[in-house]
Amino acid sequence: MKTLAFLLTGILTLGSCVFGESKEEAGNDLVSYIQSRANILENAGDLDVLISDAGERTLVLMGEASHGTREYYAWRDTISRRLIAEQGYNFIAVEGDWASLYELNRYVKDMPGAAGSAREVLKGLGRWPLWMWGNEEVVALAEWLRTYNDRLPDGEKVGFYGKDVYDEWNSLDQVLAFLAEHDEELYDRVKNLYDCLKPYGRDSWQYARDVARGAADCVLPLEAVVDLIRDEADRFRHLYASDYFYLKQNALVVKHAEKFYRKSVTRQDASSWNSRVNYMNLTVNRLLEFYGPDAKGIVWAHNTHIGDARFTEMSQRRQENIGQLARVEHGPENVFLIGFATYEGTVKAGAAWGERMERMQVPAARPNSIEALFRQTNLESFFLLFDDTDRTHEEFMEVRGNRAIGVVYNPRHDQHQYVATIVPLRYDAVLFFKETEALTPIVR
Repeated sequence: MKTLAFLLTGILTLGSCVFGESKEEAGNDLVSYIQSRANILENAGDLDVLISDAGERTLVLMGEASHGTREYYAWRDTISRRLIAEQGYNFIAVEGDWASLYELNRYVKDMPGAAGSAREVLKGLGRWPLWMWGNEEVVALAEWLRTYNDRLPDGEKVGFYGKDVYDEWNSLDQVLAFLAEHDEELYDRVKNLYDCLKPYGRDSWQYARDVARGAADCVLPLEAVVDLIRDEADRFRHLYASDYFYLKQNALVVKHAEKFYRKSVTRQDASSWNSRVNYMNLTVNRLLEFYGPDAKGIVWAHNTHIGDARFTEMSQRRQENIGQLARVEHGPENVFLIGFATYEGTVKAGAAWGERMERMQVPAARPNSIEALFRQTNLESFFLLFDDTDRTHEEFMEVRGNRAIGVVYNPRHDQHQYVATIVPLRYDAVLFFKETEALTPIVR
């Protein structure tokens, strides 16, 4: 960790961030080096060394190179189960919506008013892309969590939470519904503050466009709601701590969503991206605080969120991510970042935002990408744990592309889906699969 800690003291610049196209394959020495370091990945037992290395950290962040690949979900599930059962991790926080996925948290903890099954909760999700959490792979994890939690006292049950900034109108509704039931006077005050958003017809983009054209923003009213809920905490002392936490987090979603949408329209820089990242990081830190001083958490998000941005071209655009922030705030020795990659296969995605889900072909990775390098090992699947040996290996430390597929994807443009990366610094470990399959959406 000494080399990593030293390098993390500064911001990495990747030059022009152009990774070479001239050579199809890396040198045999590098391929042989990776083969010698690779851990074959076939079943859960093969992860022993990774679980041991990661298990003492405060946070384990697990990525994905797409939001629609079965192996990424399945192996994050496998790692999460082992971290929870063997290392005592307290929660999983995923790149999903707070209010809607809190219903899954209610289910896995068997809380009052919980749904009858994980499938019932996930079928009820309403915001695109439905397949991202409404899939069979998440059902399997949630049902395992429910069974695992059933033998634990309420205060020790493992949670499942969304940590993203979207679905703000649902969160707003949840704040008002909660207050209407528990405190009519505070409900009236909060409703008056939220009326600032009323003219925009529950359309956050319209709100942001109007603000950009000179309309008054709602920053102060939405901040005032959060302040009210915090300052009036004594009103909720008779409730479970989890209920108050849920209320305040919904108010934070509304506050930070306003910032994200407004900056997305009014600023032509990294501000909107970073505002979303900072909210996700805030949520993870609040969950650690909620679970207590010895809490340990698991985070699921895209590679672009969990792989330290300082060791990618994102740093040139001044984009941060939660992997970077976690290393800075908690120390690199207390954070473990796991990336995922594949050479080719299939994926679930949409051709444009809001379009129907399609099963798409993921073409062979471009030359001089990390995926193409790993394919040269002729191993079907493996993982690497990075240490000072890798981080001082000159050829392995070269800048290479790392594929990044979102919920919107066009295989014909795959050559543009890469993030220039120094892989042994961006991650603490990488799981690689030569070929992967699209995940399995729930039948609705």
